[in-house]
Amino acid sequence: MDAPTHLHGRGTALNPANRFERVHVALDPEYFDPDEPAPATELYWDDTKSIISRHNFPDFPFEASINPYRGCEHGCIYCYARPYHEFLGLSAGIDFETKIFVKKNAAALLRAEFMKPSWRPKPVVLSGVTDAYQPIEINLRVTRSLLEVFAEFRNPVGFITKNALICRDLDLLTELARHNAASVTFTIGMLDEDIRRKMEPRTSTIAKRFEALKKLADAGVRTSVNLAPVVPGLTDQDIPGILARARDCGVGRVVCVPIRLPGAVGGLFEQWLADHFPGHKEKVLKRIRQMYGGELDDARPLTQRMNGESALATSIQRLFDVAYRKAGFSDERRPPLNTEAFQRPGQTRQLFR
Repeated sequence: MDAPTHLHGRGTALNPANRFERVHVALDPEYFDPDEPAPATELYWDDTKSIISRHNFPDFPFEASINPYRGCEHGCIYCYARPYHEFLGLSAGIDFETKIFVKKNAAALLRAEFMKPSWRPKPVVLSGVTDAYQPIEINLRVTRSLLEVFAEFRNPVGFITKNALICRDLDLLTELARHNAASVTFTIGMLDEDIRRKMEPRTSTIAKRFEALKKLADAGVRTSVNLAPVVPGLTDQDIPGILARARDCGVGRVVCVPIRLPGAVGGLFEQWLADHFPGHKEKVLKRIRQMYGGELDDARPLTQRMNGESALATSIQRLFDVAYRKAGFSDERRPPLNTEAFQRPGQTRQLFR
């Protein structure tokens, strides 16, 4: 019996070779035991000494971010963060979904950073790589502890997530929203639940994401949607519907992001298509390559990837633009999150010493 290439509740069963390792241990299908339980999630403590990452990537509209977790239990097959696990000596496949590194001292590190006289308040995004509200957060509450620090100092914070679990922390988000210091972006790339279950196996359902967006917007929290990833030939037809539902939920802004498959993710995605949508495989891969000059990835900034060099990329962007206007969205830029409300504990008392 051949070893499986996919597992129920996981994005993939594969563990491709690590590009940084000289030795790779491959599973021999001859010795595969179909009765062996699927790999469970393993947690590892990450004793990092710093918590805020600073960067100036053109694709990122922010300069500071925090990732409480390395690796992501959501298991999205297309995730651009999968290759980052290779820096840990692991694989971009099932390792990425099951071997999660937890920054258990994250809140203490953030508090120390905010207490420094050198800290200048600025928006910090959770998270730029893996989801801060992945399933293990239900019990670990690392993200909750970070949000408590943000609320105490009133430092603006933005979230990017696919998990309605964020509504658990509505009390803290609402407190920050009173000072225009909180924003939440949900990633929604399709409306078909069958595709969602296979492509993003441990994320919240699409319905729950829209419900969460409405709840947050009604509470005064600034909301956005990343319409991502757009998979030509599989999910691109959902663009108008996503925009219409986002508008109905009070979302203020939507950004369209096409799929790209860096490094080992390309091979994982190809096998995923073969397993779940074999009739679409060649069409989808062909269209992705049409967007990126014959490749499955383009490392250039988003504005360059979608600037009209590819007829298909241009047509997707035009579909988005027309649907964006039809849904009633405005091109008016929203003001940045407020940094003026920032405060340090005891700051007022110290002024009179």
